Amino acid sequence: MNHDASHHSHVHQDPHGHGDDADHGFDAGIPHVSVREYFNGFVLSVVLTAIPFALVMTNSFPDSRIAAVVLLLFAAVQVVVHMVYFLHMNTKSEGGWNLLALVFTAVLVIIVLSGSLWVMHHLNDNMMPGVHDMQEMLKAAP
Repeated sequence: MNHDASHHSHVHQDPHGHGDDADHGFDAGIPHVSVREYFNGFVLSVVLTAIPFALVMTNSFPDSRIAAVVLLLFAAVQVVVHMVYFLHMNTKSEGGWNLLALVFTAVLVIIVLSGSLWVMHHLNDNMMPGVHDMQEMLKAAP
């Protein structure tokens, strides 16, 4: 039996010049990223942490409610930066299922938090006596 190597070798023509195992920058729907992209994410994270820290430490806001809103906005942007640069979440990863799972989780968190705040607010209004009520109760006590 003549086992010539030419009979067993398979030559594939690849018009893009990649090898047979080329995946065009994606591995199971997750894009390959460079060190530069990680560095950009790191710098954005540091900046998005340093700015709110400086704003709080210098008492830049006259009202604490304004400070809370600004800090929450910075936190939301920070979450998006982490999801994009470090978790590599986008509309194409995992066929869009990652984004769908994120939206579902966000909706559940919003429902749970808003429901909890609503219940606590109504419990406070309906069960906690006011200052005037407390004074009346103390006067009526034996």
